[in-house]
Amino acid sequence: MKNPLMGALAALGVVLGVGMPSGAHAAVPFDCRTLDFGIYWYGLGNTSQKAVPGVYNPYFNAAKPTVIYVHGWQKDGVVNGKRETFNYAENDSTYGVNVNMADAWINAGWNIGIFYWNQFADEPEVKNAETKIWTGTGPQAMRWRQCDGTYTTTGSPTVSAAQLFYNAITANMANFSGPHLRLVGHSLGSQMAHRTSIMLSDNVVAGRINSRLQPTRVALMDPFWSKDGKTYLGGRWTGEVAREQINTLKTRGVIFERYKSSNINDLFIGDSNLPLTAMIGQTELIPQWIPNTNQSARHVAAYNMYFRSFAYSAPVECFDLSTGGYSCTGTAASAKTTDVRTQEMMNSAYTWYQSAGMSTEVPSDNMFWRQAR
Repeated sequence: MKNPLMGALAALGVVLGVGMPSGAHAAVPFDCRTLDFGIYWYGLGNTSQKAVPGVYNPYFNAAKPTVIYVHGWQKDGVVNGKRETFNYAENDSTYGVNVNMADAWINAGWNIGIFYWNQFADEPEVKNAETKIWTGTGPQAMRWRQCDGTYTTTGSPTVSAAQLFYNAITANMANFSGPHLRLVGHSLGSQMAHRTSIMLSDNVVAGRINSRLQPTRVALMDPFWSKDGKTYLGGRWTGEVAREQINTLKTRGVIFERYKSSNINDLFIGDSNLPLTAMIGQTELIPQWIPNTNQSARHVAAYNMYFRSFAYSAPVECFDLSTGGYSCTGTAASAKTTDVRTQEMMNSAYTWYQSAGMSTEVPSDNMFWRQAR
């Protein structure tokens, strides 16, 4: 008899692996013979340059608002020589369009970058990639994958991936004076985003780093937390710790937004983290141009839809009127939605479900229906 757990694990591997069905993920080639991680700042046309402390980077200006994206689990990505970029078609060659999503941000005066930890995140099991977010001394330590598929710890750091993200931000943005710092995490990358945010905030509060390095806003894109307690968290679930960190950050003024685009957490090995929805709300994206049977592509759609939405006006919010009928005069969530409105939504008693624009990948026709949490 077929084991249902193995079936769920296989499904999760497809959904969370490199984020796409086999062969559908293209990205900028990199030299996977050596270990490479860190922030890459992007310029127009999907060009990029790695951030190196003390080295001039034409794609970064310390006075500009800044957004940094961090990816999730990257199963088998290294052996295929692929990394995510801001080109939608490269991230999803089946359903994505050839749009360089960073261009709208750059033209609006933003720095935009990606923190790559893909050689650490390329693990056959999601739990081992997740462990590396929290500790550098887990069962697999900080081993990294090479081009030939083998793993090595040669040159490996001894700290966690989130600590590496923190180090990259503080080393390369020590003189940051911009008005806004936003972290965007996808899937497991959402754990990277909220853990690094609390590290930044704690060190700002302690007076150790530039106060501008406390994130202004954190976007969790189809986030994934595994079930069950973890020894490296004292028996707590990762989703439980997420709520603790996010609650602390909320009290310090950090704005959170959460988006769902697939059913990855409906698999019984994932944690839907419903108490977090009660804390910060949720916007459900419904990308019907992708078949419901392809949950992996719907999972990837979350961050592509988010980054692309910056090029368009914030979507319309509709809601029922107490006097009968409904109104479509409000503003719903997107990358373009203002900080003030996003914070208002976070602290409200509502969640949002996409009600129009589901059949196209263009954000301009999106509308969302407001409902009580």
